[in-house]
Amino acid sequence: MFSNPELPDAKNAKDSRRTQKEDQNLFDDFSHPIIGAAVEVQRVLGVGLLESAYASALAIEFAERNLRFQREVPVFARYKGHDVGVVYRADFVVEDSVIVELKAIDTLADAHRAQLLTYLRLSGLRLGLLINFHAFPVVKGIHRMVNKL
Repeated sequence: MFSNPELPDAKNAKDSRRTQKEDQNLFDDFSHPIIGAAVEVQRVLGVGLLESAYASALAIEFAERNLRFQREVPVFARYKGHDVGVVYRADFVVEDSVIVELKAIDTLADAHRAQLLTYLRLSGLRLGLLINFHAFPVVKGIHRMVNKL
């Protein structure tokens, strides 16, 4: 029988499909509670505050939902083999897998989404949420970005 190592084997197809589905579920698991926390923060605080107010409230909400998180997480970069140092600080890293970047502006620009993709690439993380608290409802201001590494 002909066997090509580059083509999937039928006996492995079931395992591969299961693994892909489990991988996708991993990314879905944390985005839902993060978005729920953002909705609750905007419900309580409303629209029009500074980004720092939303960040403080979101930290409280993450803690109440038992989500592990870090704030102002430094991300380092290298350029042509040389250490560049800290190139930015992520607003939040939740459950060691999701970068959450907050904004409190009228309109998100393509540059904001491009920045988040760069942050994901440099950090080695795959999932990022860009949340604009000035959008109402806040779910209209949430952009989910995936770094395909």
